[in-house]
Amino acid sequence: MKKIGLLSDTHSCFDDRFAEYFAGCDEIWHAGDIGDIDVLMRLRDIAPVRAVCGNIDGAVLRRECPEVDCFTIEGVKVWMTHICGYPGKYSPGVRKILMEEKPQLVIAGHSHILRVMYDQGLSLLLINPGAAGFQGWQKVRTLVRFVIDGSEIRDLEVIELAPRMRGM
Repeated sequence: MKKIGLLSDTHSCFDDRFAEYFAGCDEIWHAGDIGDIDVLMRLRDIAPVRAVCGNIDGAVLRRECPEVDCFTIEGVKVWMTHICGYPGKYSPGVRKILMEEKPQLVIAGHSHILRVMYDQGLSLLLINPGAAGFQGWQKVRTLVRFVIDGSEIRDLEVIELAPRMRGM
């Protein structure tokens, strides 16, 4: 059993509450647009981190993080990238990759829109944790926690940090 903390689109923002909400997680996953290597390092102080780079991430983060990470944890094959779309509206080429890779879980960011959707046709769960940073138009900053237990994905929690306002 693995407890996962998930976030995306921090855009250089590290909120001290990340440590509180991700305490006890076995891994933290960041779905891109990290913004600053310091955010990644501070997350690593909390738990081991898997991260992909996003479209705003510069050379330092691109050397540290791949564009796509495909891995198996417990009994679940995971495909994580920043720009993916969602069931019925995948980004160009993504559906074909998902058909070839056959993940059970897809993790994405980019839209700043919290989404948890099941793709019946591809038999996969897509999770986009929304945006944890201040950049963008989202009204509420969000994080996600969930458990992977064997082949089961369960106990998904959405954490609302606060309305999107500056001044932390």
